Amino acid sequence: MKIGMCMFLWTTAVSKTHEPLLRDIKATGFDGVEIPIFTGTPDDYRKLGDLLDRIGLERTAVSAMGDPSMNLISTDAATRKAGVDYMKWAVDCADALGARTLSGPLHSTLGAFSGTGPTAAEKKRSVASQRAIGDHAGKRNVTIGLEALNRFECYLVNTMEDLSEHIDVIDRPHIKAMYDTFHANIEEADPVGAYTKHCGNVVHIHISENDRGVPGRGNIPWQETFSAIRKSGYDDWLTIEAFGRSLKDLAAATKVWRDFSETPEAVYREGYKHIKNGWRKAV
Repeated sequence: MKIGMCMFLWTTAVSKTHEPLLRDIKATGFDGVEIPIFTGTPDDYRKLGDLLDRIGLERTAVSAMGDPSMNLISTDAATRKAGVDYMKWAVDCADALGARTLSGPLHSTLGAFSGTGPTAAEKKRSVASQRAIGDHAGKRNVTIGLEALNRFECYLVNTMEDLSEHIDVIDRPHIKAMYDTFHANIEEADPVGAYTKHCGNVVHIHISENDRGVPGRGNIPWQETFSAIRKSGYDDWLTIEAFGRSLKDLAAATKVWRDFSETPEAVYREGYKHIKNGWRKAV
């Protein structure tokens, strides 16, 4: 098991200016960080990867698609192609960064709603888009971890059952699932059971408290969650995802209107200990 920290708490564009923070994250004990991919070029991420190598941090990658002009399930072919092209670019950046996993709600436009649930036609278009993305990701040895989001942020896939069934239909080895404790806490009648039932498709896990604050301070059933993850044989990233108000666009997208911790340091220092202790006690 490896412990990671998502940089969303501070920025959507990690750079050399974040080196002191990255070094403190390393000193805290983290194995790696999760790097947002939204702008830039593969060469930019290659340079960032070199910096992380010097610090001694491994990395995963995360992104999202908030622009309706790139909707992967749109009725318009040009719009879907723009989304596929964006994802191919993001995969190339992740590869240059040295990240083997790129996760997030990378199946549809974040925050866009039709007013009804997903249609069979939308799911069919999604399958075609994801297969094209998956074929490209396979060439770069990057695995996409699609994320089931709660009903207030997306409508295509809200539960692990929705997501896992969709991934099985997509049928590409580099298109898999991510499990997020925050979203599962909202949408699943049995969050732990939802993980256990569909863990075969899970390639990445976000550790996120029910209020998006410090892991361990809220009401997520952490001990049962860690035990289920450990029993499943999963031995990859447990990455803390938390949000704050410093980034206005991200705060608006994630509906963050107040601070959830006294400092960012509390999130990653206390959160790290929470994961280490929870994993050690898991049976």
